[in-house]
Amino acid sequence: MADGSAALTATRTACPYCGVGCGVIGATAAGARAVAISGDEAHPANHGRLCSKGTALGATVSLAGRLLEPTIQGRSASWDEATALVARRFRETIARHGPDSVAFYVSGQLLTEDYYVANKLMKGFIGSGNIDTNSRLCMASAVVAHKQAFGADLVPGCYEDLDLANLVVFSGHNAAWTHPVLFRRMEAAKARGQKHVVIDPRRTDTAEGADLHLALAPQSDVRLWNGLLADLIRRGAVDMDFLRDHVDGYAAVITSLAEDDQSPAAVAADCGLALADLQTFFDLFAAHPRTVSLFSMGANQSAQGVAKGLAIINAHLATGRIGKPGACPFSITGQPNAMGGRETGGMANTLAGHMDFSPEERDRVARFWGAPNTARAPGLKAIDMFEAVRDGRIKALWVMATNPAVSLPASGAVREALERCPFVVVSDCVETDTTAFADVKLPALAWGEKDGTVTNSERRISRQRTLFPPPGQARADWRIIAEVARAMGFDGFGWPHAASVFREWARLTAYENKGRLLNLEGLTRLDPQAYDALEPVQWPVDTEGRGRARLFEDGRFQTANGRARLVPVRPRGPAEATSDKFPMALNTGRIRDQWHTMTRTGLAPDLCRHAPEPYVEVHPDDARAVGLTEGALARVMTTRAEAVAVAKLSDRQRRGSLFMPMHWTDAFAPAGRANALVAPMTDPSSGQPEFKHTPARIGAYRETWRGFFLAREPALIVDPGLVWRRIPRDACHQHEFAGRGDRAQRATLRKRLVRALTGEIVAYEDAATGALREAWIRDDRLVAVLYMTEAGRLPPRDWLADLFAAPLTPETRATLLHGFPPGAPVDKGPMVCACLKVGGKAIEAAIIGGASTADAVGAATGAGTNCGSCRPEISRMIRAFTDAKQETADVL
Repeated sequence: MADGSAALTATRTACPYCGVGCGVIGATAAGARAVAISGDEAHPANHGRLCSKGTALGATVSLAGRLLEPTIQGRSASWDEATALVARRFRETIARHGPDSVAFYVSGQLLTEDYYVANKLMKGFIGSGNIDTNSRLCMASAVVAHKQAFGADLVPGCYEDLDLANLVVFSGHNAAWTHPVLFRRMEAAKARGQKHVVIDPRRTDTAEGADLHLALAPQSDVRLWNGLLADLIRRGAVDMDFLRDHVDGYAAVITSLAEDDQSPAAVAADCGLALADLQTFFDLFAAHPRTVSLFSMGANQSAQGVAKGLAIINAHLATGRIGKPGACPFSITGQPNAMGGRETGGMANTLAGHMDFSPEERDRVARFWGAPNTARAPGLKAIDMFEAVRDGRIKALWVMATNPAVSLPASGAVREALERCPFVVVSDCVETDTTAFADVKLPALAWGEKDGTVTNSERRISRQRTLFPPPGQARADWRIIAEVARAMGFDGFGWPHAASVFREWARLTAYENKGRLLNLEGLTRLDPQAYDALEPVQWPVDTEGRGRARLFEDGRFQTANGRARLVPVRPRGPAEATSDKFPMALNTGRIRDQWHTMTRTGLAPDLCRHAPEPYVEVHPDDARAVGLTEGALARVMTTRAEAVAVAKLSDRQRRGSLFMPMHWTDAFAPAGRANALVAPMTDPSSGQPEFKHTPARIGAYRETWRGFFLAREPALIVDPGLVWRRIPRDACHQHEFAGRGDRAQRATLRKRLVRALTGEIVAYEDAATGALREAWIRDDRLVAVLYMTEAGRLPPRDWLADLFAAPLTPETRATLLHGFPPGAPVDKGPMVCACLKVGGKAIEAAIIGGASTADAVGAATGAGTNCGSCRPEISRMIRAFTDAKQETADVL
C-alpha cells in the first residue's frame, strides 16, 4: 500500500517481541532508515493494539551496534572466506570426534524458515541431535506436559477464549507486563464480569487488580493444583462422562492424591496461604465451567515445571474444560517464534513436524529429507550442551540470534565454556556479550529486514515482511546456514528464496500425516506471490487453506488411542533449599518495557525510563534486617556469583524472597547481571532451568563514593572494582557509578572517561568533601558532564541530560555545575507511561485534580490509553492518594 501524498510505503508485518504475535504496520520512505509504527487493526492477534515495546520499534532500527560484515578473529573477511572456514572447521571436527562433537544453540528470535534450515542441517545431514534453542529456558516444561497429556506439543486454546471465559487463572504469569495487549483484552472482559485469580509469590501488576491473589510459597504450585483437583473430586465437580469417553489415568491420579493430606487446611498451610483465600479459589474454579488457566514462566521455569503444567492440565481434563469456547489450559509463549521453533524441531529432543526419535518417525523425516544419516537420538539440552562445551566434549559451537553469556543460568560458567571452546561461531545482527567469544562473526538480518514467518501462542502463523534493504553485508539466517551446508558438501539446501523454504517445511508437516495435528497441507503450494500475501492463519491448515482456532473440540487427542492422559504428579520442594548462609529465595524475570538482553529495547530511550537500572525488590522487613534503605545499592549473593543492584523496598514481595530482572548486560550494567546468580538446576524431563528459586542473601553495598557521567557516546568501563550502569537518553548516555575504593580509583575512572574529550572545560572541586563537577563545552553545545562525590548529594539528571539536545544559553551555562536549571526546577517524576512519555508528576496532578480512575487519568494525561501496561500502576497511585487522603481525614 502506498500513500503518494506522504511518499510512504506501508507494510504489514509482525512484532518481534513476545508470543502475542501482534500485527504491525511499518510506514517507510525510500532510501530512509526510519519507520513510523502503528498497530495493524486487521490482525486478529491484536486488532491494532501495541504495547510500549512494539510502539517504540521505530527507535530500534538504527545501525548502532550492528554487525555489518563477516569477521574472523576480529578482522574483516569476505562471505566466501568466512563460510568456507566455518564449513571446514565443522567438517574437520566431525571427522575427528564424531557428529556429537558439534552443536547449534538457536533462538526464538529466528523465523520459522531459519529454524527449519538449521534443524535440517544439524539433525538431518550432520546427524546429531545437538541443536537446542533458548526456548528451552521459557517453554520446555509446557512442551513436555503437552506431550504427556495430549500426545503432542499442542496448545488447545485461542485468544477468543480469553474473551469468552468467565474465570481466568494466571499461574506464574504477569500478563500486565509480559503480554499487555492480551491483558487489555482480559481487562475489558473483567469489566463485563470475568473473574481473575493470580497465582504468584509476588503481588505483580496483574495481581493488583485481580479478584483474588494467591501469594503462594515458592515452588508450591503442584501442591495447590493437586489440592484443587482433590477438592473438585470431593464436591463432585469432575465431568465423569468426559473422563469415561476421552481420558485415561483417572484412577491413578486418585491413588496419587490420596498419598498426601488433601484437606484445604493442609494445602493452605503447605502453600503459605490463608485458608479463606484457598477456599475462595476452589469455589471460583468449581463455579465457572468456562475457565482459562494461563501459565507461563512462573510455572515453567522450575525444576518441577513439567509437574506444574500437568497439574494444571489435570484440573482441566478432569472437569472437561478443554476444546470448548472459553475453557482450556493455555501455555503462553515468551518469544515471537517460540512456537515456530518447537514445530520445526528446534529443541534437542524433537524432530521437525512434531515428530520424535522413534524409528518410524525418524525414518519418515530421513526419507523426506533424503538424509539417511538423520540423528537417531535426542541431543543435549541447553544446560547440558554448555556443560559439554565447557568440559571439551563439544568442540565447535554455532550460536544463532541469542546471547547465552547473559541469558543462561550460572552465566559465568557459560562464559568459561565459550572461552574454552576451540571454535565458536556467532551469527547475529548486533554485538553482544556472546559475540565477544566468537572466532567467526556472521552478520544476520534484523527485524525490519527479515522476510519469513512466525507462529504465536495461539498457533497463528504470521508474516514478518521486509521494510528495509539489507544493511552492509548482512544476510538472512536461513541463507547463512544453507551456504555453510553447501560448503560442507550437502545437497538439499539450494532454496532460491524464503517462500521455497516455507513450502518445503509445510510439505514435511503433511508428509505421511495420518493424524498429526500439526499439518500445513493447505500451504504446501504457495508460490512467492501467495507467500508474500499470506494472511495470518492458525494451524492445522486444511487443503483449502482454512485454519482451526480450537483443538480437541471432538474430544480426540493425538495419542495412540485418541484419549488424553491424566498424569499423577507429586509436590516437592525447590531443587536447591535455602540455608543459614543463603536464607532467601531469588526469583528472576522480566520487566515491563525491556526485552531479553536489551539488544533492541536498549536502543529506545523511552523504554529505559520506567526501570532505568538493575534493581532488586525486597520486602521492607528483610531490608531493615540488613540495613538496606530505598534506593541504596544492594549486594545479592548466591553460591554462583554476586551482583549489585538498586534496592526497591516493597511489601508486594514475600518476606524471605527477592526479585531481580534479567535484562542487563556488560554493555549496560555488568555488575547487575541477574542470571549469573542463578543455579543451573533443571527439570529432569524438560531440561528447563529453575530461574524462579535460587538460595541467596542480600546486604548493603556501602560505597565510599559515587557519581555520574553524561556524554554523547556510550562509555565502556571495564573495572571489576566499580559498579556502573549505562542508561540511554534522547540526546546522550547517562552513566551511573559507585565504588568502594579510594580517590585513586576515582582518578583512574576520570582519566578513562575524559581522555578523548575536547572543548572548553568548566570545573568545580572541593577536596574536603570529595566533590568534583566538570563540564566540556564545544561550540556552545554540551559534550560531557562528570559529577563525583564522597559525602554530598548528586543533583537530578533529567535537566542536565536535556541540555545535550540544544545549544547552551548564558543562563544554563551559569547554573550548569549546580545541576539545576535557572528558576524553579521542573520534576517530571519517574516515567510511568512509556508509550506516551507521561511522568509520575503529571499523573499525580491529574489525581489531585479529581481523576479517580485509570480511565479518567488517561483522559487527562493520555497515560494508559495505548497499550495499557501502566494502568495497574496508575490504579495503585490512585489508591495510594485515596488512602492518604482518608488517613488525613481520620486524623482531623
